[in-house]
Amino acid sequence: MSGPTMPTDVMSEGHADVLEPEKEAPSVSPTRLIDSCSPSLSSLSLSTPFLSNDHHDIFSSSSSSSLSSAVCLTPPLPPSVELSSVMTDTKLTLDVYRGGAAALPLLWGSIPDQLRGLQYLRLGSEDKPGLDDALDVLPNLTKLRSLAIRGHCFYDSQGDPLPGLLTTLPASVSSLTHLVYMDLSFNQLSSLPPCLLSLPVLSSLLLCHNCLSDLPPHIGQLSSLTYLSLLGNELVSLPPSVGQLKALQTLDVSYNLLQHVPDEIASLERLVKLELSNNKLKNLPDSMGSLFSLRELVIYSNDLRSVPHCLNQLPLLKIDCRDNPLGRPPTPPPLPPTPDPAEAKVPELHLGFNQHSFSVSSAGCHVFLPGGAELLFPPGCLLTTRRLEWGEKRPERKWVWLEEHDILLSRPLELRPHGITFLKPVEVCVPYHRTKKREVIVRRFDGQSWSSLPTDLRRGSESHSSHPGGRPARLACCSVSQFSWFMAVSRPVKDMCSVTSAGALLVSSSDPGIKLHFPPDATMQVRTISLQVLQVSLSEVQALCGDAQARVSPLLCLSQTPNINFLQPVKVQIPLPAGVTGNTVDMSCLHLLHGDPTAQSWTDITSQVSLYVTHLYAVFYISHFSWYWLWYTTQRCVSGAVRKVYQRLKQFKVQFLVLQRKTDPSQVLLQCLPANKVEGRVQSLLGQYDGPQPSDLCDLLEGEQFFAGFERGLDISTDRPDCVGGRLCFVFYSSLKNLKEVYICPAQGEKGPVRGQVSFYRGEVPSSLPEEVARKRKGHDCQWLTTLPLRLPALNSDNTYIMDEVQYPPLNLGDPESGYLTEANLLSISLQIGQDWRAIGINLGLSYQELDRIQYKNRDNLGALVLDMLFLWARGQSNEGPGAVSRLVDAMMESSRRDLAEEIQDIVSLGRRKYSESLRRVGLEAESSTAGEHSTT
Repeated sequence: MSGPTMPTDVMSEGHADVLEPEKEAPSVSPTRLIDSCSPSLSSLSLSTPFLSNDHHDIFSSSSSSSLSSAVCLTPPLPPSVELSSVMTDTKLTLDVYRGGAAALPLLWGSIPDQLRGLQYLRLGSEDKPGLDDALDVLPNLTKLRSLAIRGHCFYDSQGDPLPGLLTTLPASVSSLTHLVYMDLSFNQLSSLPPCLLSLPVLSSLLLCHNCLSDLPPHIGQLSSLTYLSLLGNELVSLPPSVGQLKALQTLDVSYNLLQHVPDEIASLERLVKLELSNNKLKNLPDSMGSLFSLRELVIYSNDLRSVPHCLNQLPLLKIDCRDNPLGRPPTPPPLPPTPDPAEAKVPELHLGFNQHSFSVSSAGCHVFLPGGAELLFPPGCLLTTRRLEWGEKRPERKWVWLEEHDILLSRPLELRPHGITFLKPVEVCVPYHRTKKREVIVRRFDGQSWSSLPTDLRRGSESHSSHPGGRPARLACCSVSQFSWFMAVSRPVKDMCSVTSAGALLVSSSDPGIKLHFPPDATMQVRTISLQVLQVSLSEVQALCGDAQARVSPLLCLSQTPNINFLQPVKVQIPLPAGVTGNTVDMSCLHLLHGDPTAQSWTDITSQVSLYVTHLYAVFYISHFSWYWLWYTTQRCVSGAVRKVYQRLKQFKVQFLVLQRKTDPSQVLLQCLPANKVEGRVQSLLGQYDGPQPSDLCDLLEGEQFFAGFERGLDISTDRPDCVGGRLCFVFYSSLKNLKEVYICPAQGEKGPVRGQVSFYRGEVPSSLPEEVARKRKGHDCQWLTTLPLRLPALNSDNTYIMDEVQYPPLNLGDPESGYLTEANLLSISLQIGQDWRAIGINLGLSYQELDRIQYKNRDNLGALVLDMLFLWARGQSNEGPGAVSRLVDAMMESSRRDLAEEIQDIVSLGRRKYSESLRRVGLEAESSTAGEHSTT
């Protein structure tokens, strides 16, 4: 390997060759979460002196062919897997293929003599039947020195790791008397298997991320143990017998529930590193002052208010005590909350789509807005009753501000009046669409600048679903003292810390292998540091740059306030690109790229920084913050390829829809959606719309503007504020609908049917064009995206379209004598039904199957859903005779909607009165005409 060999910092969960020592590497043990589940290579090399590199994959062609022909591994392994790819003379690796543990019993039944010589065995534990069969074979492998049975080796279709299913080990495992290394991480162990206490030479034991709540009192029997990791369990305490582990050098019990450390820990005279971070420790025993071999004590994220003075007497000891209330006086336990009767009786207010104002008194109010948003006004937030308003803005760019890689998840919500100040914070909850592995925040616009607010995520009220019959909305909630504009945004997870002259360590929460080390005196003033990590698809990078050998690390986005250079270089640790290790890397192919977010450019700075690699990580030093990306590629002009790849990674693959309503071809729906959402959307619209197939794939950025132009004999029939330069203006947001419905007409001078088209263009209309020219400009240009056909039928003499299908006649319920409801009456009533539509539909006599079909067809549109339900019932009343209106009134009353029942009765009464008046007028005219006839006679 070219370049210096540095100590390995941690070992990731995906690497199998744990027992192969790294030459010249001093002993450094793991430190963070998943990484600390495997001890460093060097520490194992010191504690297991009998190990060497002789067990590498050296397998002769003759033995390989003979074994492959003797044993069939398909199933459980893939058809392409040969025995030589998973087994050598002393090593068997079955955790690289899903369900691979099931191959062990097959091998034992076919080649038991070869298996008896195994020293290293790795099994996945995600397949319970295969694992149980493999455990039965284990006692026969008496020469085993290393055994790993781990979960989290594979991932499901959503990208989540599969848990291990190991719950215990058979007692016969105690016969493996040569075992020195055991890894049972990411399983479901609730107690330590008793058989482990009978392994005389066990040196390293990893039990990370299990369900251990306590340890056996006889754990001190593991007298040869030098490395013990219990990270990520549920331990409340450690038994006193832990002090009998005299050979122990590293003990990791971080991320547990420890409340105290036993005094007997002082007996661990060889202990070099002790990990106690992320527990509930309030104090440490004074006896720890006798741990003279201790070099590293990690106690951050506890409840320690002081550190024993005796630890200061250990001159070589380094202590990491961040995130503890050191020096603060002890706080008394909080008093139990007393229920506030006023808060328990906060009134609820459910608003309709046409209600954009509401009143809030000093008693407070819980306001539910249409679409899922909620506003919680606590009692006492206002002194007097105030009239407040709400409204949703169209997500135009002037109302939306996004940082690089942000995604808009909601429409901007405006709350008025802007100048009002509340005496208590008001909770504003904005509904948002689902997002994966990203952070959701509420962003606020105060009329002058944008800011990101502390945000809590929760589900909305069970009684207020944004979709009828569906789950409550996902809400992003923030507390504010003034009204303004609010919207929900997702962004890559942002980790932040403050750096002082004492230095600091910042670890990424999305990838613990990414660390920033700030040395002492790197800054003379307090700085706020932000770290964002973008995970990048390897296959997408290879396809975009045309290099099948390309490998990339995560992309680092670093920023700071104030933005000035550091006085001392900052150490950055980043994982090597996937498939590249420190033992195999060709340093001439490894490139460190520096990105300028303002200029959108990338520069290869490999030769300008101190860059070296460990077994799993690359380390470099920088003095200022920006974007950094590690590439492993054989291409020469790497900066140009990176610029191209980065630009494409920010784009979404989209398709355009142009559909016409079946009952009115002049009503056109235009929509732009990410390609993975198009099929479902088309299926939901087929019942109401016709149109061409979706367009070919195009690329659009989040927040990019595009236009739709009606061409070849078509035009928009009305003037619209979003029609710019003769084109309909859109802004693309990947999580929103990007939908508009317009009315079109033949262009001036067009007669007969029109076979026109809709073309989509990106970018703005050039400002240099005169207004009258820009208004008519619809031709092709360099910003053209796609074109879809559109047909408009010919007009009749009465200016109605000649339709291919028979249309429904105008809908009138009832009769003139008893009163009737027109189509317009039903439309106004439907706007007020809202969430009660299903109960009303049942009381009208519609079947559950009909209601479910209506809900599925209109699941994204509550207004269309209610209309569909109401008009389906109304059309079925055409042959039912008189009394339809009475049935509708009764259904409203049975559904607890007396308000609508009374409104229908008022409409009917008014119609009946008008009918009577018209009869009276007609009767008078008839009488007068009869009298005239008699007089004439």
